[in-house]
Amino acid sequence: MARVTVEDCIDKVENRFELVLLASHRARLISQGASITIDRDNDKNPVVALREIADEMLSPDDLKEDLIHSLQKHVEVDEPEPDPASLITTAAAADGEEQEDAPETITFDQMSEEELLAGIEGLVPPEKSDDY
Repeated sequence: MARVTVEDCIDKVENRFELVLLASHRARLISQGASITIDRDNDKNPVVALREIADEMLSPDDLKEDLIHSLQKHVEVDEPEPDPASLITTAAAADGEEQEDAPETITFDQMSEEELLAGIEGLVPPEKSDDY
């Protein structure tokens, strides 16, 4: 069987640099014990990785995501933020107060457009100093 070349894979991954990164990542995975999806045919891991990409046994997008995930040192987990009302009731309970005294909802001051414009017009620019 003929050896796979970059030209065989370039229609699957257009960027040659990205192809080399993906194939090398896949070759490292194979050397770490990942199962291969094609017959080895006495080929080394980089050639097997290129053949898998050329035969479309692996999705380049999946390989790219796996490569990115393997390079991340800190993965943030998106957790929902707590409800502000529950924070108030929790804080009140921690202070020893009964939860019945805590307000049910949080209300914010609302300002009309005219009040906002009047406030902006009343702002005075800071004085210039020689320090800056």
